[in-house]
Amino acid sequence: MNTPAFVSTNTVNCIIEIPAGTNKKIEFNKSTNTFEVDKRNGKQRIKEYLPYPANYGFVPSTFSDPQKGGDGDPIDVLLLCESLPTGSVVEAYPIGILRLVDEGQMDDKVICIPKDPALQIMQAKGLEDFNKKHPMALEILKLWFQHNDPSESITIQGWSNEREALAELKKLAGYFKDAE
Repeated sequence: MNTPAFVSTNTVNCIIEIPAGTNKKIEFNKSTNTFEVDKRNGKQRIKEYLPYPANYGFVPSTFSDPQKGGDGDPIDVLLLCESLPTGSVVEAYPIGILRLVDEGQMDDKVICIPKDPALQIMQAKGLEDFNKKHPMALEILKLWFQHNDPSESITIQGWSNEREALAELKKLAGYFKDAE
């Protein structure tokens, strides 16, 4: 998949792996260029907890470097809108980032809102604005990630705003050579 991370200076492409409301853990397989249900110990990974609270996927052309504590994958994204099919590519505004560590590796989740007004179910200029309009939503997302898979050890490090989310995306997309 050769899709750029950024569409403009403040919008990114989001590739949806898992539609909102889905329980199956679907991942993009880089080798086969297909979307497949992830397996653990030979069994499909199906969330027994609540389904995914938003469209889940990744920002293409980003890389979370294991040499710097990352998980070796593109950065994950939660796109807040109605359920979209697997494989959808949506231009979106990053409004924040949930900083977390999964099994000892950084596994941040960028929170985005579609640029297309027809796809928007809410409007927010950034994390603070989103939190004012929907005061429990960030807590719900945090709790979902902490508890959706009891076999994983998740440590929540907190939330960062839209400026920090954009800076992290630019770093992971290779915009800065020596970014920390």
